[in-house]
Amino acid sequence: MTQSIQSSPLYNEDLAPASPTRRTWGTYNFAALWISMSVNILTYMLAASLIQGGMNWKQALFTVFLGNTIVLVPMLLNSHPGAKYGIPFPVLARASFGVLGANFAAVLRALVACGWFGIQTWIGGEAISTLLAVLVPSWKDFPHATAVCFMAFWLINLLVVLKGIEYIRILQGISAPILLGVGLLLLGWAYHAAGGFGPMFSVQSKFTTFPMFLKFLIPALNGTVGFWATVSLNIPDFTRFARNQREQVIGQALALPTTMTLYSFVGIVVTSATVVIYGTAIWDPVQLLSRFHSPVVVVISLIAILLATLNVNIGANVVSPANDFSNLWPRGINFRTGGIITCFMGVAMMPWKLLSDYGTFIFGWLGGYAAFLGPVAGIMICDYFVIRRRELVLDDLYLRGGTYEYSRGFNWKAILALALGAGVALSGFVIPATKFLYAYSWFVGFVVSFSAYWLSMPRILKK
Repeated sequence: MTQSIQSSPLYNEDLAPASPTRRTWGTYNFAALWISMSVNILTYMLAASLIQGGMNWKQALFTVFLGNTIVLVPMLLNSHPGAKYGIPFPVLARASFGVLGANFAAVLRALVACGWFGIQTWIGGEAISTLLAVLVPSWKDFPHATAVCFMAFWLINLLVVLKGIEYIRILQGISAPILLGVGLLLLGWAYHAAGGFGPMFSVQSKFTTFPMFLKFLIPALNGTVGFWATVSLNIPDFTRFARNQREQVIGQALALPTTMTLYSFVGIVVTSATVVIYGTAIWDPVQLLSRFHSPVVVVISLIAILLATLNVNIGANVVSPANDFSNLWPRGINFRTGGIITCFMGVAMMPWKLLSDYGTFIFGWLGGYAAFLGPVAGIMICDYFVIRRRELVLDDLYLRGGTYEYSRGFNWKAILALALGAGVALSGFVIPATKFLYAYSWFVGFVVSFSAYWLSMPRILKK
């Protein structure tokens, strides 16, 4: 980068293009990234919520696999510019939204990450509370037990952010094996307690007709896509470190759908077993572990969940919003400050309400933010592949008055396309006659915004 770029108010070291010496990620690294991010409690809960919603194990597994195969497409498309130019998501967004307008897309993405940060932290707090109740039975009678533990786990996350991301690097290699171990433990318990796989697999779907099944499948599939719609936008934050395009594509394509489906299988089977054993579907593994009678098993399992949740939370839910908030004021907000903002916003998102039941989680949270992230993905993919034919002026992404200045730093055509796509998708939430639009919120938002942006941009750029 030239000296003029480095002195620009749009530049800081965290947002700068990755240098050749930093581009060391190969196929293994991207596969490991997705294995470590996919093997987490929320993957289990997503799959388990489908069982609680009424699907049988085959229907739930198919939904998870199909949703993750679909979301892999925008994931790989948005990965390309990150690997080619070494730039993170908020800088890439400057090409389509303008050097200042990119903050619209970045803040939308950051707020969703803050929500996920809060959800993961609440799960960690819940695990601490359950652990304490095993060690000190009277703890469960304390009226604000989970809230106190939530704040304690929140402070642990904040301390890690203050220490720096490298502080948790030692946990990255063991988080996936830890949760795989917990998953296998639950699977073994389910097999024994339910009397084998036969009774578990015999749990029937509550959908007796195909139209009934389709009515639940559509929003469930939309929620499954929405589960990784966040990372499908900010994946350049990781692919900027790729050695080449081929390795990042192979690594992601091999690991994302397969790992999500395999670990979801654990959640699906164990939740099906709870129907057989307890007569009701228990979709929260922490609540399920709390029913075990062995303090040793409960303590070991919940400590494992706690460590793995901490690692996934920092890696998946702090890296991106920290960059996004830094993009708001590159000279005043660095990566660490952005991470601190994320921690406080995570509490403000009230994660306890988002996890109140499976309907709120799938239809409210996942479906709601998908209505905003689908349009952002549509605009960015259209801009990079259709409008600009994969060619960006790298220096101008960090300068005022350059190619991406548009109207005083804002590309209002992109912002209007975003508003149109999100508005059409969300109309189904308030207008009963168009409910299907909200059920397909990510897909509707993507198509509407992609089309609106393509039609509104100058034809000269398409030559």
